[in-house]
Amino acid sequence: MIEGWIEGPMAEAADLRGINTVMLDFYDDPQFVRDLFEFVLEMELRFAKAQIDAGVDIIGIGDAAASLVGPDFYNEFIWPYEKRMIDAVHEMGALVRLHICGNTRPILDGMGRLGADIVDLDSLAPLDEARQTMGPDQVLLGNIDPVRVLRDGTPESVRQAIAACHQQAGPRYIVAPGCEVPRETPPDNLRALTEYARSTKPDATASC
Repeated sequence: MIEGWIEGPMAEAADLRGINTVMLDFYDDPQFVRDLFEFVLEMELRFAKAQIDAGVDIIGIGDAAASLVGPDFYNEFIWPYEKRMIDAVHEMGALVRLHICGNTRPILDGMGRLGADIVDLDSLAPLDEARQTMGPDQVLLGNIDPVRVLRDGTPESVRQAIAACHQQAGPRYIVAPGCEVPRETPPDNLRALTEYARSTKPDATASC
């Protein structure tokens, strides 16, 4: 499976406008924010189509900055554009993976209603809460702590952490770190992660 990538409405708007300025725009000029999101949506969907035409099977949508707003602003401003983006990518014939960095606990319900085929969870978003909120059919990915567990842990502690997360998420789960893996991560820890993913069923009872 080949994965492509585009930016979500909030992440790209923050790149273009600056995160602090966009945050003020929500209050000072909400219509401008909507217009900006419309521009971002059109631009990113063109990029997605080019990747799909080139042969990708799944499009990742990274909307990191979406976790910086509360659920009210998320549902009013960001969710509708994420939904349109995901629906459009599906119409183009690709699967969708949603990645929002940070603490997404306040917006888990909205994320679960977007219809993404895979929902990523950063290490700050508990898998058990996501599973309870999004239901048994949603495929979840994450949320192994990339620093505390992968970089600073041991192969055994990595296996324990993954098993705990797997137990919470259940069978519709993809073993993965919550976000980017630090460059200094020991290769043995990464091997422990991949070996678990290939061979282990969820049977842990510890907390993630």
